[in-house]
This record gives sequence, C-alpha cells and structure tokens, in this order.
Amino acid sequence: MTTTRSAPSPEVIAAFAATVRGDLVRAGDDAYDDARSLYNAMIDKRPALIARCVDVADVIAAVAFARDAGLPLAVRGGGHNGGGLGSVDDGLVIDLAAMNGVRVDPEARTVRVEGGATWGKVDHAAHAFGLAVPSGIISTTGVGGLTLGGGLGHLTRRYGLTIDNLLEVDVVLADGRLVTANEHEHQDLFWAVRGGGGNFGVVTSFLFRAHPIDTIVGGPTLWSLDDAADVLRWYRDFIREAPRDLNGFFAYLTVPPAPPFPEHLHRRKVCGVVWCYAGPPERADEVFAPIAAFGAPLLHGVHPMPFPALQSAFDGLYPAGHQWYWRADFFSELGDAAIAAHVHHGAQMPTMQSSMHLYPIDGAAHDVADDATPWSYRDANWAQVIVGVDPDPANAGLITEWAKRYSEALHPHSAGGAYVNMMMDEGQERVRAAYRDNYPRLARIKATYDPRNLFRVNQNIEPQG
Repeated sequence: MTTTRSAPSPEVIAAFAATVRGDLVRAGDDAYDDARSLYNAMIDKRPALIARCVDVADVIAAVAFARDAGLPLAVRGGGHNGGGLGSVDDGLVIDLAAMNGVRVDPEARTVRVEGGATWGKVDHAAHAFGLAVPSGIISTTGVGGLTLGGGLGHLTRRYGLTIDNLLEVDVVLADGRLVTANEHEHQDLFWAVRGGGGNFGVVTSFLFRAHPIDTIVGGPTLWSLDDAADVLRWYRDFIREAPRDLNGFFAYLTVPPAPPFPEHLHRRKVCGVVWCYAGPPERADEVFAPIAAFGAPLLHGVHPMPFPALQSAFDGLYPAGHQWYWRADFFSELGDAAIAAHVHHGAQMPTMQSSMHLYPIDGAAHDVADDATPWSYRDANWAQVIVGVDPDPANAGLITEWAKRYSEALHPHSAGGAYVNMMMDEGQERVRAAYRDNYPRLARIKATYDPRNLFRVNQNIEPQG
C-alpha cells in the first residue's frame, strides 16, 4: 500500500528544513536545476524537494518527512542509475552525495564506506594500503547502487561479486529506525540487501572485506571487426578455463580518439577484451602469451598499472549528462547462433560511446549458492549489457532503437533473467525474472521492513505477507 496526500504547505516544508543540517533544495531555487540533474540526461524529472543530507540524522528526518507527508521518495547515492531511479517527479529526493566518507582498517582488511561515496573514493583510500574491494569498471559509479544490486567488474572471477564481499550495512528503515544488519543482526535484512536493491531502506554505511590488490597487469587487446566471430568463439572457451586471477570482458567498441590509443586506430570500430590479471606478477607473461598470440591483434595494450588506474580508465569516456539507453541479460552459453547475432548487431554501433560488454561471472561468483543471496544467476557464465550512449539529445532515438534491436536478437539465447543494476523501466515481470525463486522471500522481507512500500522508486519488490 502507498499513500499520497496533498503537497505539504510552505510552513511544513520550512519546519522540515529547520530539522536538517544539509541543504533543502526547492523548485525555483538557484541550485534546483543542478541538484535535480541526472547522470542519464535522457531522463528529466522534477522533484518537489531535494534533501542534501550530511549525516544519518538528516536521513532519518527526511524519511520521516516523506512518509508522514505521503510524498514519493527516491534515494540517490552516486547517481549513476541508468533508469533515473535516483529521482522522482513531485516527490522528495534524499541525496547522499555529501555522505561520502571512507575509512580503511588495514589490519582487519575492511573498508567502511558511507552511502553517498563513489568507487573512486574507495579505490583511492584502499590503494594506499595495497587493498581493493571488488566493484565495477567505472570509478564514478556509486557504491550504494552497484552494491545493492549485486556488483560485478574486474575482480569478479577472483573474489566474487561486490555483495560477496559485503560484511555489514547500517540502514534507515521506513519507520525511522537505524539498524545494523549483518550475519548476526537482522539476518533477513542482510540477506535481502545483497542484491535486492534499495527496496528495504536507506543504506547509510557499508562495511566491505578488502583484498591485497595493488598493481595489476591489464588493459585491452583489440581485433578487427572482421575477426569478431573467431574472437568470440575463442574467448568463450578461453575465459572459462583461464585461472581465476585473470578477468576479461569482451566488448564491441569504437576506439576513442585520444592517447594511449595510436592515431591510426582512432574512431575505428573494433572488438576486444579488457583484461585484469591480479595474480603473481612473475606469471603474467605466461598468462598473457596465448592472448597476444591469438589471431592478428590490432593492439595488445596490456601492462602493469595500479588497480585504480584500470578502474578509472573509462571515466572520461562516460561523463554525466549524456543520453543513455541500456538492456541487459544473463547467458549460460554463447552458442554459434548467439555469436552470429553479436557479429551482426555489434558492427552497427551507432555512436562512438555505444558499446556491448560481456562480463564473465564464473570463478568465485559460482562458489556462492543461488539462494545464499537474492542475486540468483550464479549458474550463468556471462552478464551482457548493451548500451546506447551519445551526448546529443537528437540521437536519443537512434541509440535506443539500436540497443533494443540488439537485445531482442540476443534475448532468445539468454538465461531469461535481468540484472537490476542494468535495467530501465522494464516492468514488474522483468523484476521478478531478476530474482527467480528468491523473489517470494524478498517480498516477505519487504513486508516486514517496508509494508507500505515507501521505498518504491527502484526496481520494485512489492511487499507480500
């Protein structure tokens, strides 16, 4: 159940503003357009109020205000959500950006992170101690959104998903309580937040297990589009047998017109694999020898680098404010029919920043049971995301149609589900497909912690007793 009431009066809003230390931005304020802007500029929402929270007390006050006023409530962490679910029309946005502290315990190998931090802040703080937390592939991504949906990236095969390295969360619930959830307290809530998204409250703090990752060997190997079918068949077999220390995601991409790429490749459409080897440095040459030897690479740009350098390598290519449309699926196999569909549609990338990635999710991600967390596709081997991206609003239709056509061609070959971190507004059935047999348990936990569905501006799990 949800309740919507008439808009709160200016006096009620002023009273709320007096209870928080952070800024309360209203429609018409000078800061409003900047405060409401989204990472995906294809989506334009106009919230009534934006609470820029600076501490947990602000979050508690904001949740209570939205609940009591009957306002739609959205929560924004790092703000990277492709579907624009960090905002809501005519409602209240809880903006956590100012709550971005990171504290590393090098002896315990843990990292405590506030809910508004981005992964770049985590990488910077942890790297000083030779540590890293498994996350994504772009350092401007928010910690909260990526973690709550699962989290896969450069270290997935070695150390699992981000949620597999989550030890504890602090959560402001719909009733205003702040609770700690871990393996010993609120175990059902801790289970639910490891993949169930922002359905259960506002996570103000995460505690992660960190791993001894300092310098890695990584970078791209690129091949001609003419070789794409052969590369995909080779990659399909190679990565499954590769040591867990080696991660590599396949991509269709257009070579950016900038260093370190050589000028003769600038703006050329290619296929490739972006590698991250986190094993013993003395074995790197041995691990990469069959990769460099396969086919006729246009570029084998693999070399030692600090882990944060790889994590931030795509940041400049994907700044906030571009047009985005994406679709995602899981795949257990990459058969020849699926590869043929990739070859056809991948070559038709409509803009320089449009791309397709196949992330391997075997290795350590397979060590966790399907029902140990809500993230239910432990039996899949790849997560595929197709992204249409461009800075020009005039190309919004072009990139959207390409992504849809590509996705519809591949979906019949997929495992049938969805990844909530890479979804637009695709309907309730796709949400259920993301969780499969874990959905009923999530719905029961939702009914316990948020029975009136206050936290519904997300890939929503509807409360069911």
